Amino acid sequence: MRKPFFSDSCKETQLHALNPQSWLQVERGKLAKLASYSCNEPLVKVAEPPILPHFKPLDYVEILAQIHEELENSDVHDKASLYLLQFHVFRGLGEVKLLRRSLRSAWLNASTIHERLVFGAWLKYEKQGEELIADLLASCGKCTQEFGYLDIASSQLDFGAQASQDIKTQDYNTIGLSDYVIFKIGDDKVKCDRQKMAALSIPFRTMLNGCFTESSQEEIDISENGISPLSMRAISEFSQTNELKDLPAESILEILSFANKFCCEKLKDVCDRKLAAMVCSRQDAVNLMEYALHENSPVTAASCLQVFLHDLPDCLNDEQVTRIFCNVDAHQRALMVGHASFSLFCFLSEVAMNSHPASDFTISFLERLVECASDIRQKQLALHQLACMRLLRKEYDKSRQLFDAAYQAGHVYSIAGLARVTCKWENQVSAYEKISSAIDSHNPLGWMYQERSLYCDSEKRWQDLEKATELDPTLVYPYMYRAAILMREENMQAALTEINRILGFKLSLECLELRFCFYLLIEDYRSALSDLQAILTLNPQYRMFQGRVAASQLHTLVQEHVKPWTMADCWLQLYERWSSVDDIGSLSVIYQMLESDPVKGVLYFRQSLLLLRLNCPEAAMRSLQLARQHAATEPERLVYEGWILYDTGHCEEGLRKAEESLKLHRSFEAFFLKAYALADSSPDPSYSMKVISLLEDALKCPSDRLRKGQALNNLGSVYVECRKLDMAADCYINALKIRHTRAHQGLARVHYLNNNREAAYEEMTKLIEKAKNNASAYEKRSEYCDRDLTKEDLKMVTQLDPMRVYPYRYRAAVLMDNHEEKEAIAELTKAIAFKADLHLLHLRAAFHESIGDVSGALRDCRAALSLDPNHPEIMELHCRVHSQEP
Repeated sequence: MRKPFFSDSCKETQLHALNPQSWLQVERGKLAKLASYSCNEPLVKVAEPPILPHFKPLDYVEILAQIHEELENSDVHDKASLYLLQFHVFRGLGEVKLLRRSLRSAWLNASTIHERLVFGAWLKYEKQGEELIADLLASCGKCTQEFGYLDIASSQLDFGAQASQDIKTQDYNTIGLSDYVIFKIGDDKVKCDRQKMAALSIPFRTMLNGCFTESSQEEIDISENGISPLSMRAISEFSQTNELKDLPAESILEILSFANKFCCEKLKDVCDRKLAAMVCSRQDAVNLMEYALHENSPVTAASCLQVFLHDLPDCLNDEQVTRIFCNVDAHQRALMVGHASFSLFCFLSEVAMNSHPASDFTISFLERLVECASDIRQKQLALHQLACMRLLRKEYDKSRQLFDAAYQAGHVYSIAGLARVTCKWENQVSAYEKISSAIDSHNPLGWMYQERSLYCDSEKRWQDLEKATELDPTLVYPYMYRAAILMREENMQAALTEINRILGFKLSLECLELRFCFYLLIEDYRSALSDLQAILTLNPQYRMFQGRVAASQLHTLVQEHVKPWTMADCWLQLYERWSSVDDIGSLSVIYQMLESDPVKGVLYFRQSLLLLRLNCPEAAMRSLQLARQHAATEPERLVYEGWILYDTGHCEEGLRKAEESLKLHRSFEAFFLKAYALADSSPDPSYSMKVISLLEDALKCPSDRLRKGQALNNLGSVYVECRKLDMAADCYINALKIRHTRAHQGLARVHYLNNNREAAYEEMTKLIEKAKNNASAYEKRSEYCDRDLTKEDLKMVTQLDPMRVYPYRYRAAVLMDNHEEKEAIAELTKAIAFKADLHLLHLRAAFHESIGDVSGALRDCRAALSLDPNHPEIMELHCRVHSQEP
């Protein structure tokens, strides 16, 4: 996905910690003592949360439901635009997979070639960096060029020209007229068939057969019409054959201009398509777009547009290209992109905000977007995005007007931007009042209290930030502020506990950076280095302290104060952290091992597994590609290619890579991959025995204890599915012997299936005690105890990881069983407010149906189907509820 956008802050919270600039000033191997810093000196700044340039409706469920209903009832020409709006809702929610699916749906439902161009190029842009996947699929014989160039010149789709329309006019008396007419061009003469030329257009027919002087002339001088003899001969030939021979671009342009002048629509269309076929490069597109716009040539314009869009973001560095997009008027936009102007400038603005957020052309694109907005929701998005970019450029007056316009149009989130600008222009009291009015007027959300906290004193700020976390525990700023305040008060353990709260379920680079500062403050350089290594694993180019210092530079400096581990030490540390489910700690160890171990493929692969567990799929894919790049052998490379394909949803192709690797060499990883892919490729129970055999073969091959523990754990799971509980127990016990801690969960399951809930509970308790990240363990243990203990365990789950939805569903179900319907729905609503989850929406829809709230049930069904259009149970509920609608 694209880079996050950071807006300008109206102020920053200054907190006491280590001054990062001291790291840039010390000599190599030396570090100033923290005691040298005054307790009153402002050192580290916790930046205010950014105003995001996203469409963030007050009730995203309502908007998704509206879009779904409109899609059900809309004309085919409106569907792509509706999916684009859905895309922006998911963008605001941070749902990467869902927004890509919406974009693909827009492409699939494109009703014009222009929409297909825009959305195809947009999907290609979103898939930047995935070229290797396409190559791997091609190596498996699977074509992936679905977003490639369209043959626009040969397209039979209507571009608006009426080239095929017959010329209908009055009959002229042609008796006595010569069969031929000679067109004189300078000293050259071109003999043409009079009636064939007359058939080209009404002006020609009137001139050659009507009452004009030329109709009685056998020779007509057209030297002043900008046509060469070569081109005129081609026109004469076209009048007889309806075909235009291959000519240089200059001649085609002459003929096109001539065709426009004399309204020869068929000739114009042929020239337009000839020119469109000549667009092969960006410079071709730049040169021909000007002619296309001037000569009203939609096919050439679309062909040029396609080249520009497929060359994004690079072509935005070309001033000629940006000038074209910035200067087009409404008529030229319609010629270039038909009715897809809003979609086009939405795409251009997205790319420009990611790559050149403060540039003039970004502003120009967004201004065009505002002009193209045709309904209130499009206006909300366009005005808010333009306001964000104006704020970034510190154009406060213009941004204030735009934020206010977006807010007045119904985009409540824009009040946050309006408050920031008000703080700049007026005072904090006015900004506070604006946010308070939004809180009083609407159903309050977490971001409202977070924003208001910026404009009040420390005690009130703390209260607002606590409320913000209560309403939306995924907001990062409240944790960072509270942790920094606690550190300023020298309550170091509480500060670390606070920042660890969010790092326990959301791996935020800003939070890792702040914890790094805390570790420096207490001179725990080993832990500080560990966080730096985790940061660099997630983003090797990351810059800290508002972008002033490269993380890699700080890594070099901090490393001087930490005794290096030997490779043996690293392996011991990795086993220790892996077995204690310390994924961030494991990342740091692997980072250090990669600096010195020449066998990097295996380590990058381990790194990718950890990143997947930490829900960092992009970083995981980057590590997996590095593993492939550093593979020591061909069989090893094939295994990593298989995992790349498997992790991107291409299970059968991943399985094929595993088989190719096994043909060359029987290895643990190849058997493991094949077992994994085979288990997913078919629900057929007979496959279980094949998977068992493959995992057993894997365990016979050499590997380290980390991977063998995983294989034993997986083998135990398959045995459980086959109801071979004793064999499953043996696998889990053997896995625990080599410190694969997660095997406690599998063994607990075996105890439970053997009707020993007490043993299952005790087994999960062991996992909770050993695991550093244990929210999932508490959740699983809740299944093995009575209701009171279950409630306590699930309460702990929500504290540790509020993104896990099972606790909310359980509590809501209990409330519903107790006939506390309003409270049950409120419990689900609390989670839905910050997490778009299919199961939460499905359950709330069912609750609404059970109390007779048909409209509420229908709304939740439609929103849920926006998340998964093919979910059978929700489709059934939606159909049932829809039939009850008055």
